[in-house]
Amino acid sequence: MKSHKFIISGGGTGGHIYPALAIANGIKDNYKNPKILFVGARGKMEMDKIPEQGYPIVGLWISGIKRSLSLSNLLFPFKLFISLIHSSLIIRKFKPDLIIGTGGFASGPLLQVAAWLNYPTLIQEQNSYPGITNRILGKNVDRICVAFDCMEKFFPQSKIRITGNPIRDYIVKIKSNKISKKFFDLDLDKKTLVIIGGSLGSECINNLIKSELEYIKSFGLQIIWQCGSLYYNKLKSLSSKKVIIKPFINHIDHLYSAADYIISRAGAGSISELSCVAKPSLIIPSPNVSENHQLHNARVLAKKKAILLIQEKDLDKKFKAIFSQLVMDKKIQKEMIKNLKSFALPDATKNIIKEIKDIL
Repeated sequence: MKSHKFIISGGGTGGHIYPALAIANGIKDNYKNPKILFVGARGKMEMDKIPEQGYPIVGLWISGIKRSLSLSNLLFPFKLFISLIHSSLIIRKFKPDLIIGTGGFASGPLLQVAAWLNYPTLIQEQNSYPGITNRILGKNVDRICVAFDCMEKFFPQSKIRITGNPIRDYIVKIKSNKISKKFFDLDLDKKTLVIIGGSLGSECINNLIKSELEYIKSFGLQIIWQCGSLYYNKLKSLSSKKVIIKPFINHIDHLYSAADYIISRAGAGSISELSCVAKPSLIIPSPNVSENHQLHNARVLAKKKAILLIQEKDLDKKFKAIFSQLVMDKKIQKEMIKNLKSFALPDATKNIIKEIKDIL
């Protein structure tokens, strides 16, 4: 029996890496002895995270265009040209049955070359507003798996399949609230606020929580604060029995389960996980992302009253009033839980595997 071969490209942030890994694991569960090769961008976090999960990875010399004047911008055309050649060599040597992109710098050149060489291709677009790379790729790839409605504004409708964003299996099978509070040595009778600034942390959210910490504690809350490794040394002195501060928390299932309320960014992966977890959430989108996609993601949910939304520019004026709603207004809490659940697509990985089988 033929052993199927797959190339998967996704990286730069956890929002691209975790869906890529979920798809890879889904392939392993559905194909006998598949050969899976990852392609990432040199120097990015996927070059460490993917091998940790037991998959081989090759790095392209590619990066994005910075908004400010930068020497790296002058190098971009050269990097792109080299990455296109490198992608062609990788594909011709590995001879995959299917090439999958979940976003990140390396996905662009790899998937473009795959389309030029007429290899079967699939992209998985996590956001409600796609970046320019996927909008360009969408014209040439065979299948486009999305998580939001109305994506025909950006892609050919015949190629679109609404599958949802793959999330880590253990989040779907979330543990009980009390077990997870015990895991963090928390008071079982107190409500818990979980703060997540994305996989790399958020300076804005960290500064906000630092300045409003006494106000937040005045509601009798205990706090788990994932601040990011860059900010931990500056913030760890604020930790106490009621304020647990960590650079990163690997047990994300326990983190979500222990939460009664959540403050988070609006990356597509976070939005998909929050929808499955369905806890009252205050979302603060990062404005420092391509196409401002986090704000677009958050607005989709806010319009359906599934989350509370504050933009960074409004934090000084609006945080206290909206945070009070988050933790005190029972009606709004119930409404958010109900409406968040309507966005949940916990079978996203299975849905994408169905599309892979259909292509092959």
